[in-house]
Amino acid sequence: MAEISFVQRWLTIIGIGEDGPAGLGDEAKQLIASAPIIFGGERHIELMSPVITGETHQWLSPFERSVEAVLARRGEPTVVLASGDPFFYGVGATLSRGIPASEMSVIPAPSSFSLAASRLGWPLQEITVLSLHGRPINLIRPHLHPGRKILALTSDGKGPADLAALLQASGFGQSELMVLEALGGPHEKASRQTADDFALSGVNDLNICGVEVKAGAGARILSLSAGLADELFEHDGQITKREIRAMTLSALAPRHGELLWDIGAGSGSVGIEWMLADTSLRAIAIEASSERAARIRRNTANFGVPGLTVVEGEAPDALAGLPVPDAIFIGGGGSDAGVLDASIDQLRKGGRLVANAVTTEMEALLLAEQARRGGSLIRIDIARAAPIGRMTGWRPAMPVTQWSWIKP
Repeated sequence: MAEISFVQRWLTIIGIGEDGPAGLGDEAKQLIASAPIIFGGERHIELMSPVITGETHQWLSPFERSVEAVLARRGEPTVVLASGDPFFYGVGATLSRGIPASEMSVIPAPSSFSLAASRLGWPLQEITVLSLHGRPINLIRPHLHPGRKILALTSDGKGPADLAALLQASGFGQSELMVLEALGGPHEKASRQTADDFALSGVNDLNICGVEVKAGAGARILSLSAGLADELFEHDGQITKREIRAMTLSALAPRHGELLWDIGAGSGSVGIEWMLADTSLRAIAIEASSERAARIRRNTANFGVPGLTVVEGEAPDALAGLPVPDAIFIGGGGSDAGVLDASIDQLRKGGRLVANAVTTEMEALLLAEQARRGGSLIRIDIARAAPIGRMTGWRPAMPVTQWSWIKP
């Protein structure tokens, strides 16, 4: 059996709290005191100034410059100061992308989430934990379900008020909002208000919000299942309808970390629901209409998936240079010259392609491809009850032919 060879652990990452040296053990304080070079934020360095004897370097903007400076010291003793747990939305996660674990020692402190949970008496394994620090506040939207408890780290003192405004606008104004400031330090403070009555000012920039979600009438609740109501999307009629969308997502079969191309995205509904299935999923919506592309961007914000990328342009030309997809959905423009062939060419081996047809031209193309390449064909016929005079009858929707194929 081969032995694992470890190089010198030249980098030490130490998590600190708002109580500074008082919250650290002897080992951590000794490592900081003996370090020739220390990196950290201005607040970190100020908190630890009674212990520091070496040269200090504050984080630079953009942060990548500081990462390069740390990497340039490879093999030389270096200490990095971090907030709380460095590997929970912290600098440790960033540095580990370029530095293997065998080259670093890490001494974590309780994260702000752990401190907040302990103050509120909320078991961490039973709640939703989100970092909105430097991230769009809309990321909280998919998690707004009645009865759910959420801990959300905000970016600054305005964060709690912005969060309260979002809750109000989405029909969750009755939710309880607990603002926990400067946790673990001498200026720690806690406040509780409903989102509707939120009037807190002068909030410390270091804050985390606890949300007990309560829904009012008409609250915008995003179901956990595929096939969200069409009315939740902004669209001009170009949308994969709810029932068809649910079957389409089932055929696309999203898996952890995968990338979807949504070609002819229309309202972006398929790509949006793909990303809602798991936070690791990615999607690119390709749409030729600038008006619809703008609509997709608004939908991504309203559904809390701002990471969905919108590419404005016509396929197949707009596909050039895009990252290789794990799955492709063709909902519009599939019968245009070269679109299907380009999609098949660029799909990775083992990837899934799903194409829907409502026109006879697209259906003929899918029938020919299935005969040539295999895969499965299904025909989806949906009828909805609708008034007929004073009575009710079935009104059929346009049938959809769906081809699903896995690239060998």
